[in-house]
Amino acid sequence: MFNMFRTSVLIAALTALFMVVGYFIGGTGGMMIALLFAAGTNLFSYWNSDKMVLRMQNAVPVERSQVPELYDMVDTLSRRAGIPTPAVYVIQSDQPNAFATGRNPQNAAVAVSTGLLRTLETREVAGVVAHELAHIRNRDTLTMTITATFAGAISALAQFGLFFGGGNNRDNPLGGIGALLMVFLAPLAAMVVQMAVSRTREYEADKHGAEISADPLALASALNKIAGAAHRTVNVAAERNPAMAHMYIINPLSGQRMDNLFSTHPDTANRIVALQKLAAEMQVNDKGAAPQPRSPSASPSRGTSGNSTSGWRVPPTGRSGEGGGQSGPWG
Repeated sequence: MFNMFRTSVLIAALTALFMVVGYFIGGTGGMMIALLFAAGTNLFSYWNSDKMVLRMQNAVPVERSQVPELYDMVDTLSRRAGIPTPAVYVIQSDQPNAFATGRNPQNAAVAVSTGLLRTLETREVAGVVAHELAHIRNRDTLTMTITATFAGAISALAQFGLFFGGGNNRDNPLGGIGALLMVFLAPLAAMVVQMAVSRTREYEADKHGAEISADPLALASALNKIAGAAHRTVNVAAERNPAMAHMYIINPLSGQRMDNLFSTHPDTANRIVALQKLAAEMQVNDKGAAPQPRSPSASPSRGTSGNSTSGWRVPPTGRSGEGGGQSGPWG
């Protein structure tokens, strides 16, 4: 209920911003046109923006036969989260990253990049998937998708008005200066709202995702690896559509690391510290299990970690190895 209320308030705020932009560009008439534009954007965002986001990020749907390990992982963790299994998408990108979208848990999708499947261990992939499922269960995906759509639309409206001579209307108290200000200030205001919403929900999704996977330190390790690789690898689709950046688990754009007003995500180090504290509260170790007392007669084991990703098949090229059949705390 609270999430629905928050979404309603956000939509109202962005609609009001739309009308302000319209007023300074075209006076009273421009404000009414902007209101109609906002209503259309609201309707489109609710029903179609998830498909638009997936398409803009070059995500393609996959079946279980293509990536059985990933598909089974999403299914198992979804049952643990108490939500329907979302559609599974893969993004053809070397940058390790992931996001979720959809208007509700019944119409949701999880998208992971091929770079993420190649880079992370199985437990870490499970932690990332659980984080995205937490967004779906909390209905953050609707909020995040709507803000992405509105941010792009507000920028387009401001630039459209300036291009067609906005600000010349006599109802506009600031004339052309007002229109020019809107070109810069309106997208900035939308971005601030968008980023504030994203930062708040990322902490919650980290916490709830770690509870779903029962492995906070795996998610912490995944965040550390993704953050390190994200700034070295260009995500072309995200760079072309920066309004979508807040939907990813780690900002896919360069130069956005600090926990400040203009950051789409909380600082990764802060998120990791929070997950380490959660692991201590849950009394789980870096293997995703509660430490067991060691028997004096037990001999040291010589390690078969079941957390390698060598068994992943990454579409469309496919990479396979001797792994497979691994199980972690999510299995």
